[in-house]
Amino acid sequence: MKISELCKMIEDSMGSGKYPLEDQQREYANSVKIINRSDSEDLKSTDIKIEVRIQNLYTINNYLPNIEHLPGVIEMDILDSFKMLCRRSERISSDTITIN
Repeated sequence: MKISELCKMIEDSMGSGKYPLEDQQREYANSVKIINRSDSEDLKSTDIKIEVRIQNLYTINNYLPNIEHLPGVIEMDILDSFKMLCRRSERISSDTITIN
């Protein structure tokens, strides 16, 4: 499996409601972008980089190929990054409302 295929599969699964998400997270599930930032498509590449983006907030996680069950680890990390970005986005929105 190619890295971009894995990213697209996880992105599609988030948008279709496969993962248990809170109400606020469901709103962002259709706008999340999961992007391969690696120089290669190979899961055995020496430097795998995955970007998780919601609008202008993003995280980049990097991996080594010798991690056992790497696709599952990437999937869990993407979900964790997505949830963290949702919390940050919520804070930005609430701060903006308070300031105005």
